[in-house]
Amino acid sequence: MRILFAGLLLLSATVLSQDVSLKYRKFIEQHVKGQMSINRCDQEIQSRGITKTNSNECKETNTFIRATTNVIKTICGQAGEPYGDMTRSLQPFDIVVCTLKNQHARRPHCQYRGQARTRRIAIKCEQGFPVHFDGDIVHFEN
Repeated sequence: MRILFAGLLLLSATVLSQDVSLKYRKFIEQHVKGQMSINRCDQEIQSRGITKTNSNECKETNTFIRATTNVIKTICGQAGEPYGDMTRSLQPFDIVVCTLKNQHARRPHCQYRGQARTRRIAIKCEQGFPVHFDGDIVHFEN
């Protein structure tokens, strides 16, 4: 009986790890581009197949973080702080926010306007990995 329980525990841990791994890969695919340019929103979103969840509609806004995955991952540890049920970066990041120009368009006709910003970012972390981009935060120093 103990062996069966241990086996089930190991299996559920493996499934959970695979789930986090898939979410992490999706996060990277949708939000990480070290050398992102404000003029490449259309091309990046098109080539990565980014749309509204479970549809062919163009996503209204997508943010790309101009950093490496290793740097972003540290937000889930020592480089981040609790922010509701998210984690907020302690330092600002260079980001490109791509905003849909032609509302209600469907893929492949999505057209975006890119804007460069420097902001702290809020992400959801699971098992030490970023799995969801929540938003950027305007931060005013006191």
